[in-house]
Amino acid sequence: MASNRTDLSTAVWRKSSYSNGDGGDCVEVAHNLPGTVPVRDSKNPQGPVLAFPHDSWALFLGSLQMS
Repeated sequence: MASNRTDLSTAVWRKSSYSNGDGGDCVEVAHNLPGTVPVRDSKNPQGPVLAFPHDSWALFLGSLQMS
C-alpha cells in the first residue's frame, strides 16, 4: 500500500504574523514544499500536521482576504 504522507524533513516553517509573542495561539506554515502547504501548532512542533494541496490553501487565503 502506497503512503500518502508528505516528507516534512525539508520543511521551512514560518510563524503566522497574527501569532502573539506571549505563547498564545500560534500557527506555523511551510511554503517550500512543491504542491503542498503543511500547517502545524508552533507550541507542539512534533505534533500533528495538516497538509493542504497548494491550490486549496490559496483559495482559503483568498477567502480570508475578501472578508
